Amino acid sequence: MRRTKLQKSVTALAALVAGAGTAMVASAPAAAATGELNLAAADDAYVSSGRKDTTFGGEDKLAIGRLDGDTKIGFVKFLVPAGARVTGARLRLITVGGAAGTVTLRRTDNGWTERQLTAANAPAPGAVVGSVTPPAGAEELTFDLGAAVTGPGVYSFAVQSSAANAVTRLRSAEGKWGGPVLTVTTGTAPSSPVVPPATPIEDEDMPPPAAEPTTAPTTTAPATTAPTTTAPATTAPATTAPATTAPATTAPATGEPTPTPPAPVDPPQGECVTGAKLVPSCGVLWGAAAGGFTDAPRDEALKDWEKLSGRTASIFHAYHKGDEPFPTKAETAMARDAAHPRVLLLNWKIAYGSTWAKVARGEQDARIDRFAARIKGGFSEKFFLVLNHEPENDVVARAGSGWEAKDFAAMYRHTILRLRAQGVSNAINVMAYMGNEKWMAQSWWKDLYPGDDVVDWMGLDSYVSAEKGYYHYGMFADLLDREPATGGLGWYDWAATRHAGKPIMVAEWGVYHRVGKVADKTAGFTSVLPELRKRPGIKAIVYFDTKHDDQGDRDISIDSTKTALAAFRTLAADKLFDVKLR
Repeated sequence: MRRTKLQKSVTALAALVAGAGTAMVASAPAAAATGELNLAAADDAYVSSGRKDTTFGGEDKLAIGRLDGDTKIGFVKFLVPAGARVTGARLRLITVGGAAGTVTLRRTDNGWTERQLTAANAPAPGAVVGSVTPPAGAEELTFDLGAAVTGPGVYSFAVQSSAANAVTRLRSAEGKWGGPVLTVTTGTAPSSPVVPPATPIEDEDMPPPAAEPTTAPTTTAPATTAPTTTAPATTAPATTAPATTAPATTAPATGEPTPTPPAPVDPPQGECVTGAKLVPSCGVLWGAAAGGFTDAPRDEALKDWEKLSGRTASIFHAYHKGDEPFPTKAETAMARDAAHPRVLLLNWKIAYGSTWAKVARGEQDARIDRFAARIKGGFSEKFFLVLNHEPENDVVARAGSGWEAKDFAAMYRHTILRLRAQGVSNAINVMAYMGNEKWMAQSWWKDLYPGDDVVDWMGLDSYVSAEKGYYHYGMFADLLDREPATGGLGWYDWAATRHAGKPIMVAEWGVYHRVGKVADKTAGFTSVLPELRKRPGIKAIVYFDTKHDDQGDRDISIDSTKTALAAFRTLAADKLFDVKLR
């Protein structure tokens, strides 16, 4: 029987009642004084009138407001535990880049879950329980809910914005601290504290997390829990990894010998082919992800995109998280299509429902082992593997958060070494950074890096705008050379000099304009080839195509204008991308 996150939370609440003190959740702020409960959302999501049948419960942001006729409404749900003597309550929402308009909170019924919520089935917003008109750039919204939250029970709210041409983004509870928090004030400290799960369990097949200590979050995952033995190779060589990481030199658990690959055959003179690590002998691998943030099957969307662009994508980019079983049947079929050879680029947010630090400590080893078993049991083709692309966007630079840069490096090392120990030898590992100045602090680049021995390719996800004067307006060189806000080397120069032996993949790229504000992308597309010929370190580029990004306000499609499509087809037809997969 499938259970909702709320039902699981209720079960966990009942199981964990013990002792005395203040209840808190790992995704909430630091502990409040005795007599307060800091409760993370049991469910949170948003809906979009422009995509009525799409669910957004797994997103790390809640979008509210109206843009180009698309209305977005956020939904949050909280469980106030039995036994709490409520004397007051306040809701805190954290914005991403500031809020617009008046933000209103309305009661709704509780019959929804973030996994299934869409604009088509969302409950109607009811009575107003609070509203705020924040100043420009406000980073936090607070609502006094003393009259609405009066005792134990389930409370659901719709979050709306009056802004007619702007979208406000709020942090959700998915995978990191700083999401919606309901602080309940009690007349006296509860006789039995209630500690909900540290992070929601999103997959019914996922094993329950290990019980957390009932002390403050900072003591559950101190900085010392990410040992130096799992730090990047610059501080700890792979041979010093703890036994639980099962270093690559350990024989596979099955005891099976590593198969001997066939002797290489020299390609015909002048032909570009991929090698052992899928690095082309010449030319550049051409790839794509299509149909993003839509309900279209990704394999069918890519096939349609290939027809539109005029070239088969040698790389098929797909995204997964947590315990999702993959490669899927459709992905496997795409990789085995003899008429249109492709290699999979699989992105895996392995820490979904957990933290990087917990993965590094071995708390998700069962998840890793199940993935290894699927690969060994039915997928022998080489594939690119990305662990948690764009990690800068998920870093919480707070000691003990479990999401520090060093925790990412430790998570990455642990996962790759354990996969190797389980006999997975066909994964080609890509470290995919994020090309946004806000996060491009060079110390993070090196702190996130897990070590040369577990990274095969350096990757970058970066975009440019076709709208003059708009954010990130520029050409292909701009997305490569974007510098940290504090100055210093741009990403390409940093990767090409500090990791000169690694091939470079532009693992996501695109040229965009705002939805409803069409700008010709031709110049952005025609700027690609000159840059690739000047930068021989780039061995693969992978386009991300969608009519609406995750917030619904950016069009990254190749055919938003006829001239843009013609320019992209000319780019795709270039012989530089004539690389044969081997």
